Amino acid sequence: MGRKIIFLDIDGTLTEPGSNVPPHSAILAVREAQKKGNYVFLCTGRNYDMLSPLLPFGFDGVVASCGGYIQFENQVIYNCPMTADQKDRAMKVLKENGVFRTVECMDGSYTDEGLKEFLASHGEQGNNSELLRWRRQLEHSLNIRPMAEYKGQPVYKIVIMAGNAAQLQEPEQVLGAEFHLCIQEPDRYGFINGEVINRKFDKGKGVRKVCEFLQIPLEDTVGFGDSMNDKEMLEAVGVSVCMANGSSKIKELADDVCPAVGQDGLYQGFLKHGLC
Repeated sequence: MGRKIIFLDIDGTLTEPGSNVPPHSAILAVREAQKKGNYVFLCTGRNYDMLSPLLPFGFDGVVASCGGYIQFENQVIYNCPMTADQKDRAMKVLKENGVFRTVECMDGSYTDEGLKEFLASHGEQGNNSELLRWRRQLEHSLNIRPMAEYKGQPVYKIVIMAGNAAQLQEPEQVLGAEFHLCIQEPDRYGFINGEVINRKFDKGKGVRKVCEFLQIPLEDTVGFGDSMNDKEMLEAVGVSVCMANGSSKIKELADDVCPAVGQDGLYQGFLKHGLC
């Protein structure tokens, strides 16, 4: 069997949502896979700064910011922040429609005042792993600072939160030609959250860029994910695996479903597919 590239989402896949500590079995799976000659990449919506607690575990590379920033070992493969004009237009139309914004930069993230209270008002409703992640990150701090501290650094993507879909109609009209509004499956309470992502990149395009750089064919890739922002990654890889705790739509898309993240799912998935 030839060398493979394994792409891992983080929240809900490598770790419990909002956590920065993978189960011991997941790290064991990664290390065993690397011993067999495979590469293991984080493939995530998180910006590079948010990856700092996980990088010491020894991954071979990262596809960060939904594909906007890609690095293999110490070499940058791709780097595509928004232009200043794109950022200004996006921020303006989102604010005008009452959408909470969190801009993600290389050095950290900056969020609108009131977001924490907005999220807290929704409690633990639904099964939205992205909502849980953001609540925990705001509560326990993962370098998410107030928007007042943002000084104009380049932005890779904008996380959005809104009370209803109508708030996103104008942003979609204004931004749709250049940006994809990736919306997580709304839970039964109607809460909307998602990401504004440049159409120049996504996790799937990130997978292809890594394969081109390492000269490994797409059919020799395996991806693990759990939510709608993993869709393009799972469509691109040779074998796609969804966690049991994942989205029903992603389960339908994936080639396989492995046990939940809290049940040693990643380790079981690696074993099943001969990766470790």
